[in-house]
Amino acid sequence: MLAAFRTLALAALLLAAPARAADPVTIQLDWVPRGANAMFFVARDSGFFAAQGIEIAAIRPGTGSVAALRLVGNGTADFGFGDLPTLAVARASGVPVVALAAINQRSPLAMIALAKTRRLTRPQDLRGLTIGIDPTGSTMIFFNALLAANAMKPNALRTVVVTPPYEDTLLQGKVDAIPGYIDAEVPLLEANSGGPAALSILLGADFGYRVYGSGLFASNATLRDEPYLVQRFVQAYKQAFTFTIANPDAAIAIMVKAAPAGAPPRELLRAQLQADIERTFVSDNTKAHGLGWMTTGAWQRTIKVLREQGALTGELPVRKVFTTRFLE
Repeated sequence: MLAAFRTLALAALLLAAPARAADPVTIQLDWVPRGANAMFFVARDSGFFAAQGIEIAAIRPGTGSVAALRLVGNGTADFGFGDLPTLAVARASGVPVVALAAINQRSPLAMIALAKTRRLTRPQDLRGLTIGIDPTGSTMIFFNALLAANAMKPNALRTVVVTPPYEDTLLQGKVDAIPGYIDAEVPLLEANSGGPAALSILLGADFGYRVYGSGLFASNATLRDEPYLVQRFVQAYKQAFTFTIANPDAAIAIMVKAAPAGAPPRELLRAQLQADIERTFVSDNTKAHGLGWMTTGAWQRTIKVLREQGALTGELPVRKVFTTRFLE
């Protein structure tokens, strides 16, 4: 009888104990929310994060991958989303960040021109054009790497400095071509230039830029000090990722309802997301291992491309750039 009483008393104490508070987390995006960011809003507003004991304190828009990596690296944000080749460059420069998942298995970066100005069928078609470049962003790394992969030198082309958002410089004819994302700038440009036929698009992945695109990352300190939090975050994100691919309209509806500051209207978000579903989210590796999967070989190839075009110098052990322990 006494043993039974003690058992009941212990059970009562456990039931009366306050539930553990959810872990607050801040997410840093590379730019304004776009279709590829729908998973964060789905995971937050559909309860995937809550089920893992995570409360999203903020999903912050950004000013580029370089800034997002720095903010996560210095602890201003807990998790980030941005260009993974830029992460490798930042890591080599001492920014303590590690990739957790490759959302874009192929890079969504492309060179974009108005079809009435020039048809881009190969990188050599860029010769003679005035190209607008942001020298501080991930698009600069892409541009130099694309040229290097095709035996072209930047000083052989006419470039002018533009600051984001720079889509209007193309629409207004101030430049002839710009680098941009097929899941970000392209749907926006199509909506303002007369549709898909109005643009000429040269996807870098088809011409030697065989690298990862954007992905999730966290700081070395977070991985070291909060591995259980990282595990729960990545698992909730993967659940939202699966939902988003299977239910893109519902995912965008959730995102629109959240009304993230600076996000494009619904139809553009949907077009951005569809571009990724069709061309970048899934690969043979993700079919075998799950969404977001990364391999040593693909990262070695990414680093090789960056080193060949001069964006990355010195040694960068691939094991310092990424981990799959939280995807497994």
